[in-house]
Amino acid sequence: MSYFEQREPPKREDRLQARIAFGGTLCGLADKTRGCCLDDRERGFTQGSICLLLPGLAMLNSLPDSVVLLHGAIGCGACSHSQNANVRAGSNLRRGKVKDALWLSTALSETDVISGGEVKLEEAIREVDRRYRPSSIIVAAGCVPGIIGDDIDGVAARLQPQVSAKILPVHCEGFKTKIWATAYDAVYHAIGRNLLDEPREYEQFLQDEFAELKEKHMLSRTVNLMNVSSMGRVDELELSRLLRSLGLEVNIFPVFAHPEEMYKVTRAAVSISTCPTHDDYFLKHLEEKYGIPYIIRHMPIGIDNTSLWIRDVAAFFGLEEQAEKLIAEEVRELQNALEEFKPLFKGKKVFVSAGEIRALANGQLLRELGFEVAGIRSFHHDEYAEAEYEKLAAGNRDFVFNIANAQPFEEVNMLKRTKPDLFLGHWCGNATASKLGIATHVIYNTGLSYIGYQGVYELARRLYRQLKNPLFNKRLSRYVPLPYTDRWYEADPFKYIKTIGGEGVE
Repeated sequence: MSYFEQREPPKREDRLQARIAFGGTLCGLADKTRGCCLDDRERGFTQGSICLLLPGLAMLNSLPDSVVLLHGAIGCGACSHSQNANVRAGSNLRRGKVKDALWLSTALSETDVISGGEVKLEEAIREVDRRYRPSSIIVAAGCVPGIIGDDIDGVAARLQPQVSAKILPVHCEGFKTKIWATAYDAVYHAIGRNLLDEPREYEQFLQDEFAELKEKHMLSRTVNLMNVSSMGRVDELELSRLLRSLGLEVNIFPVFAHPEEMYKVTRAAVSISTCPTHDDYFLKHLEEKYGIPYIIRHMPIGIDNTSLWIRDVAAFFGLEEQAEKLIAEEVRELQNALEEFKPLFKGKKVFVSAGEIRALANGQLLRELGFEVAGIRSFHHDEYAEAEYEKLAAGNRDFVFNIANAQPFEEVNMLKRTKPDLFLGHWCGNATASKLGIATHVIYNTGLSYIGYQGVYELARRLYRQLKNPLFNKRLSRYVPLPYTDRWYEADPFKYIKTIGGEGVE
């Protein structure tokens, strides 16, 4: 049975044997994953985590003509405020008008926890439909309704005949899984079950014979370019430029795609992932139900990975010769442009912290720029990372490797030991390194360029500026202390990681 026939997707611990706890070295991790699964590990002490709602709402808030109705405690929607700038800018760049993230909450109280929140949810759905008349109402469930047993799918089914908007139940109950990336599956699950039917007027359009032939020709050259908010408009344009250089049409999906136009994703020749962490669940569904093959290797970050990504696409369409010419021209121009930066980068040590594939791809990119990778921390592990481990291990330089869903106490210990010159971290993830006086740069910002050949140059240019003048963080370290003692810095940073079922830890 297809996962999409179920009300909610499976957790990634079961579907992909994903893990969140490892401490050691890159080569040690590569050996463990070669031909076997990584040990099932846990921490005896944990300092933080990542909630499913954070990446889930980042995708959902971007959808035009939609209202996100958060069913849960009022505080669970707080991240939507920080995401609103991205929604406004992204809407303007892609659709020509500014759109705020429109979200509401059922604000479940202690009384609702006891008596149930379904009645409150029904009233909220009716009010949203009456007041805003959106194309879709997205019911995002937090932990509270999951714990008390509210049936958001049943509520949606009962109310669907009574409202004009399409109702999408999305399960983001964080307590059900420790793998934050399950949020992508949850959003794709709701889209795949509710928004992929072709409109009747489209079927009528295709009754015209000439229109049908023209459409078939275009679709034979159309690719689905997947973006679940992991890149901004400037990166979408860079990948679209490269694909159109091969004569291909591009359909970008799903962020900022209108719900009434999402059916177009079922009519492409192939789907192309930009990050395996995000896309595998939905791409397998498109292949199973609609017969659309997919390409899911290599995140196009860095010179080699971008070239490999282009070659995979070109091979599908039989455009290998054209692709090699394109790659040669792009790489030659890029290498010339990078010459001014490389003398400063040579021998500098860098530590990377980000989502699984992005962290590993950036490690490869930084090596291409002349940096020495001192360590990498990825937020989780699954099978799609194994090829990236092999690429990095092929460099014959081992380094510290950590898998952690936001454990700053482990990070600060590793940074003290490795003493990098530069730290690349996720949004709001650079504070620890900054307080240690290390130059920092955000590894992901939807307003900046990171992807493709242009992304290599733009990142190098920004890192050059950071390293030329790192005084802000150096001065910050003098006046803003971290809360850790010398005893912790002297301890093994991975002392709290244990194999499940094994001996306890301090």
